[in-house]
Amino acid sequence: MTPAARSARRYRRQSLHVSWRLLEWWGVAISLFLLSGAVFPLLLMVQSGSLGDSERGVLRLMQLPVIAITLILLSRHLGELLLAIRRTLPMFSLSLLAFASAFWSISPSITLRRAIALIAAMLLAYLLAIRFTPRQLLVLFSSILGGCLGLSLIIGVIAPQIAFMPDDTGLRGIYTHKNVLGWAACLGFILALGLMADAGGRLFRRGVVLLLASIACLVLSQSSTSLLAAVTGLVLFWVYTLLHRKRGLARALLVLVVLQLAALLLLFLSEFLVPVLESLGKDATLTGRVPLWHLVDGYIAERPWRGFGYGAFWSQSNPAKFVIEEALQWIPPHAHNGYRDMLLNFGIPGLVLLVLTIVRAIRRGGVLLCAQPEAGWAWMNVSIGVMVVLNLSESNFLAQNDIQSLMMMTVVAMFGLRAPH
Repeated sequence: MTPAARSARRYRRQSLHVSWRLLEWWGVAISLFLLSGAVFPLLLMVQSGSLGDSERGVLRLMQLPVIAITLILLSRHLGELLLAIRRTLPMFSLSLLAFASAFWSISPSITLRRAIALIAAMLLAYLLAIRFTPRQLLVLFSSILGGCLGLSLIIGVIAPQIAFMPDDTGLRGIYTHKNVLGWAACLGFILALGLMADAGGRLFRRGVVLLLASIACLVLSQSSTSLLAAVTGLVLFWVYTLLHRKRGLARALLVLVVLQLAALLLLFLSEFLVPVLESLGKDATLTGRVPLWHLVDGYIAERPWRGFGYGAFWSQSNPAKFVIEEALQWIPPHAHNGYRDMLLNFGIPGLVLLVLTIVRAIRRGGVLLCAQPEAGWAWMNVSIGVMVVLNLSESNFLAQNDIQSLMMMTVVAMFGLRAPH
């Protein structure tokens, strides 16, 4: 064979070579954007006036590429997947419980369909935890959310009739509701702090840009819950910074003080939140959430041990949904409380598994941060705390097509894989 022929053959082999690492980066980036809830739901809603069954069917079809990408990329790492599942059994058990709840669900078909979407999202979270480092995930999530926040601000300038809520109560950007933009801005704020605190300072400028975009979206969206969660994230960032700097008795004392302050804060909110809101001229019902919670609690008491089936309570096939809407005179998409929705989905066993998942993640995350403070674990620890606060008046736990829920599942899986055992 001549040298020219050998060179041509070598070139053909190189051109046919598949860079799996490049496919992983692009594949998960596309999947994250499709799960972000940006652009496509808004376009469908603007076109038809609302998100009806046909529009939601189109959105479900758009999740098929996410499932395909996840299964293809994850098929090369089955050993690591089994290890990750074994080390995060409470979280994975929730996905199994979602399937099992179809047997007693008030709408088995809806529960089964949403359980399939949930396990697909959880598998994507495992893929992210297996194949990416904390710093790489920081860059990946911040790039997707930063792009969405930037587009939201741009469309707010060039097309305000679309970008703002119909009643002009706040900016929704490229999302369907201002609260969804607020959630994205809250997580963007946390990611921005992580970028600015990254070792070496190479991501500092990117963090500043994302921080400014996040603050602008938080303010313009007028989402009070998201703003409170962002402030909580800022405080937690300071706490975790102190945590990895302290040693021995000082670290134990810091943990004890933080736990006591958190308990006092919860006690204060339970006793004095309504009087404080009234004194400030705010809605003491938290924009109708308190009456909603009273109604939801009654239905939780009807099925405390098994719930109504994953994702079934707020479906059109449940008469209780229309009773609640008639009593409130508005249409709640969920319980506006992630913990109550867990009880509606799975009953007390589901809530216990959720609490166990969160507690184990907080403990493992703290251990990793103290052992490897420069590896980029701080933003992950903060994101867990922010999700805990955010779900006090919103509902993102185990959402099957939701980037906030995906980020939490990824962090839990990452802590499970990397923490010492």
